[in-house]
Amino acid sequence: MEPASRAREQRIGFACAFLVLFVWTGFILVTRAGATRGVLTPWDIAALRLVVAFVVLAPFAAFGALKGLAPSRVLALGACAGLGFPIAAYVAFTLAPAAHGAVLLPGALPFATALVAWAWLGERVGGAKAISLAMVAAGIVLLAGAGFIAEPGAWRGDLLFLLGTTFWAVYTLLIRRWGVTALQATVAVGVACAPLYLPVWLVALPSRLGEASWGEIAFQATYQGLLAMVIASLLYTRALVALGPAKLAFFTAIVPALAALAAWPLLDEPLGPGALAGVGFVTAGMLYGVLRGSGPAPSRVDAPAPRT
Repeated sequence: MEPASRAREQRIGFACAFLVLFVWTGFILVTRAGATRGVLTPWDIAALRLVVAFVVLAPFAAFGALKGLAPSRVLALGACAGLGFPIAAYVAFTLAPAAHGAVLLPGALPFATALVAWAWLGERVGGAKAISLAMVAAGIVLLAGAGFIAEPGAWRGDLLFLLGTTFWAVYTLLIRRWGVTALQATVAVGVACAPLYLPVWLVALPSRLGEASWGEIAFQATYQGLLAMVIASLLYTRALVALGPAKLAFFTAIVPALAALAAWPLLDEPLGPGALAGVGFVTAGMLYGVLRGSGPAPSRVDAPAPRT
C-alpha cells in the first residue's frame, strides 16, 4: 500500500475506533439511565433493540447474507448475542451501577472468554495473558467487594453482568470456530431473535411501553437497535481492517474507565476508593494484555465486535 493510502486508512481507522469507543461507553450510560430514570422496562428496551435491528438487517438476509450458514448456527448465534447478552445486561442495569456494568461487560470479556475457551476447548492460558487476566480478576473482586458494602443488592446485577459476558464469550468462540464473517454474524443476530422474542414479550413479559413518551421510545430504539447493535459493529470491523487488532484493542480497553468515570457526574454514581481501585485494575489489566499482545482482540480480521 502506498504511503498516502496507508495514511488515509489510518485516519479512517482512528475515526472509526473513536466512534466505537463512544458508542460502547454511551451504551452503558444510556442503558443505566433508562433503567433508573426512564419508564421502559428492560424487556421493552430489548424489544425495541430487536425490532430496529430486524428492520435494518432483514433485507441483507433476503439478499443472501446468511448463505452457507446453517439455521441451527444462526439460532445459536442469536440466542447468545441477541437474547442472552442484552437481556442479562438490561436487567442487570436495574440492579447495579454503571461502573459495575463497565467493568463486568467489556472489562471482564477477555477473562470470561479465556475461561470458556479453557473449559470448553482446552485452550491453555500462560505468560502475559495470565498476568493480564489476573489483574482483571483482581479488579472484579475489588469492585464486587466495594459494591457489596456500598450497595448490598448490587451483587445480583453483577451476577447478571457476568452471565451476559459469558453469553458473549460463547458467541465469540462460536464465531471463531465456525469462521463466520462480521456481516453474517450481525445479520444472524438481527434476524433470528425478533421472531422468537417479540411474541413472548407481548404475551408474558412486563411492559410499560404504553406509558413511555415517544421521545424515550425513539431514543432507546435508535441507540440500542441502530447505533449499538448495527452501526457499532460495522465501525468496529472497519477500524479492525484499518488499524489491526492490537491498536484497536487499546481503544476498547479504555471503555471501563471512561464509562465508570462518566457515570459519576452524568448519573450521580460516585465511586468509592475500592470501586476506583477495581476499575483501575481492570483497565490496567486490559491495557497490559494489549501492549503485550495478549489482549481481547479478535483472532480474525473479520470477527465481529461485541454489539453492546
